[in-house]
Amino acid sequence: MSALERFLHGEVNPYPALIKAALAHVQFETIHPFLDGNGRIGRLLIAFVLHHDRLLSQPLLYLSLYFKQHRAEYYRLLDQVRTEGDWEAWLDFFLEGVEQTATNAVETAKRLLSLFQKDEQVIQQARRVASTTLRVFRVLCERSLVTLNQVCERTGLSFPAAARAMQTLGSLNIVREVTSQRRNRVFAYQDYLNILSEGTEAL
Repeated sequence: MSALERFLHGEVNPYPALIKAALAHVQFETIHPFLDGNGRIGRLLIAFVLHHDRLLSQPLLYLSLYFKQHRAEYYRLLDQVRTEGDWEAWLDFFLEGVEQTATNAVETAKRLLSLFQKDEQVIQQARRVASTTLRVFRVLCERSLVTLNQVCERTGLSFPAAARAMQTLGSLNIVREVTSQRRNRVFAYQDYLNILSEGTEAL
């Protein structure tokens, strides 16, 4: 682990950030230092390396879905690095995953923006909709699952005002209550969640 840490933080490193992240991931998975959670930490390590090396402004590129969709090939290539030293095949696979994940992220962001614009128009065109409804809706654009208390904290609205706005959004089929309880109810912006979960259904 100390050698891996020196590799990650070494000032003189000949590799671009993407290659560095790919190599670090394999080494971490090979060391497997913890009793549990190595896979999750190894995947997070990729995002952190790219963020630390300023390739990403935020550590938001996650390859977990790509690795799961190609699970057999992922494990085969990891083993091939360990047994045969075939780094090239692993790097090809990894870089293809980065390209696909980045492209999908951009497309998802565009679809979400389109959804937000469409639903905001629906709200604005509805009769007798108060401005508080738009304020609550914009909270949902930032956080697709919320409680009324969280809405109040983020908007400064009173609980009754937030509840009325959420009821309006429900009547417009934009949100739905997902807990079926009287207190601490959770509301979901379902179309938002549907877009985020596409491709994960069979995993």
